[in-house]
Parts: sequence; C-alpha cells; structure tokens
Amino acid sequence: MRRLARALAALALLAGPAAAFESGLKLLATGAEGRGWEAVGRLDLGRGSFCTGTLIAPDLVLTAAHCLYDPRSGQMVPAGQIEFRAGWRNGRAVAYRSARRAMAHPSYLYQGPDRFDRVAWDLALVQLDAPIRLPQVQPFALDRGPGEGDQVGVVSYAHDRAEAPALQSICEVLKREAGVVLMNCAADFGSSGAPVFAMREGEPRIVSIVSAKAELRKEPVSLGALVDGVTDLEEAMARRETLPETRETRSSGAKFIRP
Repeated sequence: MRRLARALAALALLAGPAAAFESGLKLLATGAEGRGWEAVGRLDLGRGSFCTGTLIAPDLVLTAAHCLYDPRSGQMVPAGQIEFRAGWRNGRAVAYRSARRAMAHPSYLYQGPDRFDRVAWDLALVQLDAPIRLPQVQPFALDRGPGEGDQVGVVSYAHDRAEAPALQSICEVLKREAGVVLMNCAADFGSSGAPVFAMREGEPRIVSIVSAKAELRKEPVSLGALVDGVTDLEEAMARRETLPETRETRSSGAKFIRP
C-alpha cells in the first residue's frame, strides 16, 4: 500500500461535481445503443439516491459497498428500500426487481462518504427477490484485474445522466496495488458501483467496481475495487454469516468523494 499511498498523495478533494459528459462518454440513449448492456442497471436506494449495479447472476447484483449505507445515519439501507432497474433508460427498465437482502464485503467498514481506507473491500451484493431471466439480459462474468497501462471501459449512471447509462469505451489503468486500481475513467455522483470492463476472450468481463472519484493534477480520476473479493462475499452471503473483520488499514491522509 505504501507506493499507492505516495501516488495518491497528489490527489485533491473535489469541490463539486465534475462537468457533465466528460470526454469519451457516450450516452446510451436508445435501445440500439444500449443493446448488450441491459444487465447494467440503476440501483435505487430510497430517499432519491441511487448507484449503478450489474447482474453477475440472474438474482445477484454487484455494486459498491458504501452504496448500501445512508450517509446521514451511517446505517445500512433496509433491503425493502432497494430496487434494481435493469437497463433503465428514459423512464423504463427491461426488468424491475426488489431486493431480498444485501450484504457488504465482510472486510468492509463504513466510515463515512469520503474515506479512502476501505476501497479494496468496497464491494457488495444485492440478492433480488426473483431472478431476471430474459434473453436480452445476460449477467456479466468476472475476471482477473487489469495491470498498469491496460485499457478498460465503464458503463455507468450518474447525477447528470440518471435516466440513461453512458459508456466510456476506453480509459486506462494508471496504477494497481493491494486490490485497488487508479484509473482515468470518468466517475461522478451515482456512478459508484459501476462495472469496469476489460475484454477477455472477445467479450467484456467485469474486473473492477468504481468506488470513488478524485482529481490528479487537475484531471479527473477514479478508484476501483478489484473483484477478487467477490468470491469471499458470495461465500459469506451463502452461509449467512459475517467473516472475521480484518484489521483497520491506515489512511494515507487523502480524502475522496464517493461518486
């Protein structure tokens, strides 16, 4: 973590939302443009807030762990207030499902909306009350994380594009260390939990989840949690118990805004 901490020392807290439609973002505003991405959806969390989530199984949505917490109370959002809207676009979804239960990674500890300490564990699963089994909604597979210099892509919703997702087909991994990737991919409020894709064997697979946004030398960057920890999360959810909590990691002193 030390090398990553040194790299992150140059990151500054953003004063406000980034400009809308950052370079390289393509709004998937029509059915044709969004074809193949229907498993990415908007995860509504009550009180008007939302994140981005993605089906990795017919009844499992992968997102960021901090999305499950109410920043005002610090408590988890009740499952009954969570709804997944697969392929949400212009007021309609391909499928709607309520959550039956939700779980953050066992090693994740929510410490507020602007802490970096737990990005590596910022992973969560939402189990739906019924599986989505539609031919046009195909869950995405997970794969090994990218290395420094590798190209990735992101599909996300955000505060200024809440009614349709946007695709950034090419951005770059600037640094990777200890379960975290630093990328020049666009991120903004609402894009937390967005899937970061890499091409594997000719198809897009999820390699990371957007966790936070920041600024590096006046350029927008984002931090992602590698999906290596999803296996532990699936096992914890399957046995319905929490794994032993890991020790706290020290903060580098930098703060980040959750998108």
